[in-house]
Amino acid sequence: MKSMFLFALSCTVATPLWAKPVVGAPAPAFSVVDSHGRTHTLADYKGRTVVLEWSNPDCPFVRKHYGAGNLQKQQADAAAQGVVWLTINSGAPGKQGHFDAAGANAWIARVGGKANAYLLDPDGRMGHAYDAKTTPHLYVIDGHGVLRYMGGIDSIQSADADDVAKATQYVPLALAELAAGKPVSVPTSEPYGCSVKYGAP
Repeated sequence: MKSMFLFALSCTVATPLWAKPVVGAPAPAFSVVDSHGRTHTLADYKGRTVVLEWSNPDCPFVRKHYGAGNLQKQQADAAAQGVVWLTINSGAPGKQGHFDAAGANAWIARVGGKANAYLLDPDGRMGHAYDAKTTPHLYVIDGHGVLRYMGGIDSIQSADADDVAKATQYVPLALAELAAGKPVSVPTSEPYGCSVKYGAP
């Protein structure tokens, strides 16, 4: 009886709290409030392509892409295609880069962010559901709710803004291929940046 109990306990401990997202499978559902108090769910955007961007304003890698205007351009270009772009901050209170609503809105105004919304995920539920590891960490979900890309923002893992122009930008590539009815040629890549500053489990 004791051995059976220990086996059952080991199985329980080994079971992850969140299943990891898989490209080609339905993206995890979410319900998160933005910096203006509006709730966003994945179901709200059925029929539209959605980009998720994990962000930490104090991270040098995030500063690289916003300082170079790279993310703002990608956000604006996506909007012109009818794509929904959601920026997410999963930093816990007291951690680097955590923002309340007012702080988030001030930062958006300062950098000229063009995302549809800035989602506040201080308990990390959405971040863990997507297994978001770094800032930035990008995901592309098609109009059927299927995850089509997840990984890094581009192909050069550095904090140097001069590298932006030399790198392959994975989200615009995925969006162009989806719009053309083609499979995404780079469905995953290694994310790079600062670790997401989750709170204690």
